[in-house]
Amino acid sequence: MSYKIFADASCNLSVEMLKDLGVAYRSLTMVIDGNEINNYLADENFSFKGFYDRLRNKEHIKTSLLNVEEFTEEFDKILSGGEDILALLISSGISGTYQAAKIAADDLREKYPERKIIVIDSLAASIGHGLLVYYAAKMQQEGKSIDEVADFIYKNRLKLVHKFTVDDLFFLKRSGRLSGGVAVIGTILQIKPVLHVDDEGKLVSQAKVNGRKKSINALFDNFKENVVDPENQVLAICHGDCLEDAEYLANKIRKEYNVKDIIINYCDPVIGAHAGPGVLALFFLGKER
Repeated sequence: MSYKIFADASCNLSVEMLKDLGVAYRSLTMVIDGNEINNYLADENFSFKGFYDRLRNKEHIKTSLLNVEEFTEEFDKILSGGEDILALLISSGISGTYQAAKIAADDLREKYPERKIIVIDSLAASIGHGLLVYYAAKMQQEGKSIDEVADFIYKNRLKLVHKFTVDDLFFLKRSGRLSGGVAVIGTILQIKPVLHVDDEGKLVSQAKVNGRKKSINALFDNFKENVVDPENQVLAICHGDCLEDAEYLANKIRKEYNVKDIIINYCDPVIGAHAGPGVLALFFLGKER
């Protein structure tokens, strides 16, 4: 039976890649100074640099999740066309998007009892989520069934390693993930946290490093310790308007490992609004998170 893979825009894959992979998607919205705008997947006028410049000016940006009605609309388009659905969504530990999709799917099963709707909590964020979408789409292109792809995701989602570092502690403080006193002291001492997404899909601090370069090197060191079969992997790096740092990290990896490819893209507004300009994240399949 034909099926469509669906992802929310926080997967951070480019529009071109999503279209090439045949993945259906829905954009997210943001509210900046009271004005609602779409993120890059739906608005040609959206500028990542402009977005991060507004963050640098400490403008308050509120991101929103997809609601039940929006999921119902998107899913109904696919189901009415005679296809089943495999939806891979941003971690429930970060967003309520997954729960909204589940409610929409439950409602639509009554309307389309002959269709299969599989909604998966990726327990992943940013291009970590995107890598699972990428692997799922590649398996679909190879002729794998919807159940085979879903089984792969369930078996491997907790092997998808996320490693982040941030450059400005202000944004973690503003999002409530860091106390004001710790942020002030950390800024003075140039402390850069290394964070990861845990098995519950939540963003948590893992270590503290002194200085930006050391924090980036810490991402690489963790990769060396934890990666599995790098020669057969596509890795991903996302950045908060710090492309030079992303390329520095990618080049360090390429010098020691003959990886299949490294996807580099901006961090989307969902992550960017909470982590701030200078966020840098590395994603790969490893032994464990």
